[in-house]
Amino acid sequence: MELLCAERVSPDSGDVGRAQPAVRAHRAAAPDPVLLRRRVLDNLLRTEERYAVTANYFGTVQTEVTPHMRRLVAEWMLEVCEDQGCQEEVFPLAISYLDRFLSTCAVSKSQVQLLGTACLLLASKLREPGSRALPAELLVFYTANSITLADLCSWELLVLSKLKWDVAGVTAHDFLPLLLSRLPLRGLVNTEMVHRHAQTFISLAARDYEFTLYSASTLASCSIAAALRGLGLDGHLPRLHELTRIDLDCLQTCLEQIEEMVQHMIEEGSSGTPNGQAREAAAWTPPPTQDKSHSNAATPTDVRDVHF
Repeated sequence: MELLCAERVSPDSGDVGRAQPAVRAHRAAAPDPVLLRRRVLDNLLRTEERYAVTANYFGTVQTEVTPHMRRLVAEWMLEVCEDQGCQEEVFPLAISYLDRFLSTCAVSKSQVQLLGTACLLLASKLREPGSRALPAELLVFYTANSITLADLCSWELLVLSKLKWDVAGVTAHDFLPLLLSRLPLRGLVNTEMVHRHAQTFISLAARDYEFTLYSASTLASCSIAAALRGLGLDGHLPRLHELTRIDLDCLQTCLEQIEEMVQHMIEEGSSGTPNGQAREAAAWTPPPTQDKSHSNAATPTDVRDVHF
């Protein structure tokens, strides 16, 4: 029997030792309509409960870490993701790892940033295409060398063990295309813009612990509704309620909290030029007020400057 390999090697795959350009384009997979079927949405709705944080771990599991410390580290993690141009899914997944770990294992206040760094490393390995995962050495640099590479590697294994190696978690980002494709938006609005604004709201909400107690589908639904309302359209909460079977009052409460969060951010940014996620938030127009610019996110060193 003759074995013939008809595989074609792309030009970029050869010359491993040759110096490569600093920035390389990574092709994303083409959209697959099979992934938008109803059974996929149903599977995600069933699976999301496994990765949900259902109880307040502050004061119970965590005796030193406070919600304020978590927010500082979360803002630093978001800054790193924005600075490196990570995929939108990386930050919410890293926050999911952070909350799942904190809900099971107590840490000291001096280890919170190390934990966040390990979660970023794991999330980028899972969600970044090709070889674009955040290098461990670069993450150490972002901490101003307050941690060592050995510390990061050991905590990566610790996080994996505490999560039982179940790292393919469900986040609110996973629900966005499934929900948007089932809303009557054709001809009314640019769905890509709605998708982008909803992604921004999800990332901004991930910084606040109060949004952690909402399910991923709830946060996705309300982020879509907030994006639509910001564009002067109906939020389609009844339709989102039908799709997700989430209590309508719960959706309304979460939607109001998201709009209040974004409005507060816009009002705070009286000076400075917005960038990254903050720019997207500034593009949202909360009725009936007019949007303003939002200040830059905290720098990576801000976490170290806070004396716990």
